[in-house]
Amino acid sequence: MAQAVDRRKTEKKEELVEKLVHVNRVAKTVKGGRTMSFAAVVVVGDLKGRVGYGTGKAAEVPEAITKATNEAKKNMVRIPLREGRTLHHDVKGRFGAGKVVLRTAPAGTGVIAGGPMRAIFEVLGIQDIVAKSLGSNNPYNMIKATFNALEATNSPRMVAAKRGKKVGDIVSRRENTTNAKMEKEEA
Repeated sequence: MAQAVDRRKTEKKEELVEKLVHVNRVAKTVKGGRTMSFAAVVVVGDLKGRVGYGTGKAAEVPEAITKATNEAKKNMVRIPLREGRTLHHDVKGRFGAGKVVLRTAPAGTGVIAGGPMRAIFEVLGIQDIVAKSLGSNNPYNMIKATFNALEATNSPRMVAAKRGKKVGDIVSRRENTTNAKMEKEEA
C-alpha cells in the first residue's frame, strides 16, 4: 500500500492549456416557445506537441465549456514538431468547405494565423508558422481542416521508418538536393 502512495507522488500531472475558441447561442423552437442553449468549442494542448479539440452543448455557458474541455482531453493527438517550434514541411488540410494551408517558417517569424487556427498553434506549442484559411470561416470547419492538415504531417523519423532507411539518409538527401539546386542556379 505504501508503494501505491509513492507512485502517486512521483506521477507528474500533465499541464494542459485550454483555449475557448467559440461560443454559439442556439435556439430550439418547441411547442411552448424557444429553448436557448449554448454550444462551445475548446482547444486543449500541452505546449509540447499534443493537441485536441472538443465541442459541448448545454443550457449554461460554463457547462458547455466543461463538456467541450473534457471531450478535447479525450481526443488529443501528438503532432511531430521540428526543433519544437514549427512543422517539418508545408501541408494542406480540408474539411467540408474549410481549407487551410500551413507553412513552416524560420525562427523568429511567430504565429501568423487567424482565428481558431491561432488558438490551435498556441496550445500546440508552435512558435513559428504561417497559416492561411481558404474557403469557409466557420470555426468548426476551420478547426477540423487544421487538424486534418496537422495529422498529415510526417517527421523524418516517420518517413525513414516507412521506407526502411535511416533518418540520416533522408535528411542528408534533402540537403543534397537543395545544394544541387543552388549550384545549378549559380552556374
